[in-house]
Amino acid sequence: MTIATFAIEYYQYLKPDGTLCQPLPKDLDNNALLKLYRLMHLLRIFDGRAINLQRVGKLGTYAGILGQEAIGVAMGHAMHASDVLVPYYRDYGAQCQRGVAFNKILQYWGGDERGSDFNNAEDFPICVPIASQSVIATGVATAINYRKQKRAVVTTIGEGGTSEGDFYEAMNVAGAWNLPVVFVVNNNQWAISVSRDQQTHSQTIAQKAIAAGFSGEQVDGNDVIAVHERMRIALEKARNGGGPTLIEAITYRLCDHTTADDASRYRPKAELDKAWLEEPLVRLRTYLTAQKVWDDSKEEALLLECRKEIDKEVDTYLNIEIAPVTDIIDYMYAQWPESLKDQRDTLLQFGDSHHD
Repeated sequence: MTIATFAIEYYQYLKPDGTLCQPLPKDLDNNALLKLYRLMHLLRIFDGRAINLQRVGKLGTYAGILGQEAIGVAMGHAMHASDVLVPYYRDYGAQCQRGVAFNKILQYWGGDERGSDFNNAEDFPICVPIASQSVIATGVATAINYRKQKRAVVTTIGEGGTSEGDFYEAMNVAGAWNLPVVFVVNNNQWAISVSRDQQTHSQTIAQKAIAAGFSGEQVDGNDVIAVHERMRIALEKARNGGGPTLIEAITYRLCDHTTADDASRYRPKAELDKAWLEEPLVRLRTYLTAQKVWDDSKEEALLLECRKEIDKEVDTYLNIEIAPVTDIIDYMYAQWPESLKDQRDTLLQFGDSHHD
């Protein structure tokens, strides 16, 4: 006897060759797509500059987003200002649309916690511990339900992170309590050096939502149109009492996992070459060019504009006044214990010389 059967839908609008496989959603015209295209270019230039900064010792370990720009950009564009973002470490595309300056992101990866102090007071800072953001998101969503607000929470994770217990616990409580949260999985095929096939034998990541009692779906993560439309639908559902959704965005990490990684040691070159043919910027540019709203001169002007914008952000970051070394301990206690005064004095004495 069959108790239940399930299906996982896959969504795509813009094929890798830049042609549509179904009509555009009504809320995304060419003007909106041009904005999304600019944001993806801005992200790619920022990403390259951040990696260069790390290579010359001006930034700490940094998590790149090359090839994954469509997910964060579409996600951020689909969210309402009143929604809450609980990100992981590849969500710059959403953060930059929600009041987080690029220099703040650089400041964070530069080891300065002041980079987590940004204009949007209700969004959460970058979360590095794997999957803990999933549980935090359900807590925020519980508060929204308690207050009877029409808001949604968006939280993200890599496909490798879905193997963590925190992720499953968050999914379970989101389903059981019908929470207004959208789980977005950036399935970029590699959890550092662990491939998608080694990570799980689950046929899809999206089907992990089924055990938690809500819907999961796959979307072409290199298709900014499809990601935007599925996010819009999931967010509306969440805001209006429909409960959670899991969106598995299928993409590919064209870069190293972080600047501390060398993906060439484990990733097949043929696989990488194939992925470059499906990346998000080229396919959208091909479509916009065919629509006669884009050309080479506009592309050149856009790249120059984006480089200038990122140059300003980098300059701001490089000229931020270094925080006092005592900040690392001054905020540990409401009132500094007298017994630890000597330790603080020693840190103050030798800390500045270390900065120099």
